Amino acid sequence: MSRRAAVRLIDVAEHAGVSLATASRVLSSAGAYRGRGEARERVLASAAELGYEPNLHARALAGSQSSTIALVVHDIRDAYFALIAGAVVAAAEQHGMLVTIVSTYRDPQQEARYLALLRAQRPRAIILAGSGFTNRSAADPIREELQRYEGTGGVVVTLGRQDAGHSIIVGNQEGARSLAHAMVDLGHREFAVVTGPAKLMTVRDRLKGFRRGLEECGIDLDPAAVIHGAATRESGGTVAAQLAEAKHRPTCVFGSFDVVAVGLVAGFQRLGIAVPGEISVAGFGDVPVASDITPSLTTVRLPLEQVGQQAVELALSPDPAVRRSVAFEGVVMLRDSTAAPPA
Repeated sequence: MSRRAAVRLIDVAEHAGVSLATASRVLSSAGAYRGRGEARERVLASAAELGYEPNLHARALAGSQSSTIALVVHDIRDAYFALIAGAVVAAAEQHGMLVTIVSTYRDPQQEARYLALLRAQRPRAIILAGSGFTNRSAADPIREELQRYEGTGGVVVTLGRQDAGHSIIVGNQEGARSLAHAMVDLGHREFAVVTGPAKLMTVRDRLKGFRRGLEECGIDLDPAAVIHGAATRESGGTVAAQLAEAKHRPTCVFGSFDVVAVGLVAGFQRLGIAVPGEISVAGFGDVPVASDITPSLTTVRLPLEQVGQQAVELALSPDPAVRRSVAFEGVVMLRDSTAAPPA
C-alpha cells in the first residue's frame, strides 16, 4: 500500500487561497494572528480538510533566536550600498547581532540562489537593499524564496519592494520629479537621462519621476534622450563621449545614479567640455563623492544611513506578523555641477 505524501504548508496556503506567509502566521500564532478574520478561517478549514500536521522540528529551528541578520545588496563596492551596509552593521551591533552581506551584482538568478542559501542558514531576518526587478520572470523566483523563508518564521525587510515583508520606500519618483523642476527653474529645456538597466525598478521609478516633473513644466522628454547602460562610473564616461559628439547636445544631463553622474562629469572634463559652463550634470543619492568632486555634484539626497538603521529596527520588530511600511523623502541638493544653460 503506497504511503500518502505529507501535506505541506504551501498546500494549505494554495487550498485556502492565501500567501504562504499568511498561512504560516495563522498556523503558528496560537490564536494571536491579527490579519483578516476570513483568511484565518479559510486557513484553519483547509488545514483540517487536508490533514495538515506542522513540522515541529522545522518550527523549532525557525523559532530559535539566531544572532545573524542577512543583508543582500547589488554591489557592496558601490558607495550607495556601502553606506546602507555600514548603517545596518552599526545598528545590528547595538542589538548584539552579526550581519552576513552578499552582493548579487544585479543578477536576479544569483539573488534567488543567495536567498535559498541564506534561508538554509536560518538568519533572524533578511534585508534586501537592492532594487527589485520589473520582469516577472526575474522577480517571481526571488519572491518565492522570500515567501518560503517567511513561511518558516523568518522576517523580511525590503527597500522599495512591497510584495514581501516589511518595506522601506525611498523617494525615487518624487525626488527625481523635484530635481526636474529644479533644473527647469535654472532655465534648462534640453535634457538627456543616463541611467542603469531597464530591468530595475529603481531605474524605472527615477526615470518616471524625472519625466513627470518635466511634463509638469511643459517639456516632453524625447525617448531617444534616455540612455540605458550599466550603473557605473565607466558607463557615465562612455556616454559623455557619445553626447559630446551629438548634433544637438542637451544642456542638462541627469545621471540617475551618483556614480553615473560622476562618470559623466569626468568624461566631459576629459573632452574639454566645461561643467556647468557648457553642460550641467545632476545625479541621485548624494553619496560622499558627490560633494567631494570638482565641481560638486547637484543631486537628490537620500538619508541612506537612516534607511539602514530603520531596516534593522523593522527586522527585529517585536511583532513581525504585522507588516509595516516606512517612507523616506529625497531632498534636492543644488551644487556647482548645474547652472543656467549657456546663452
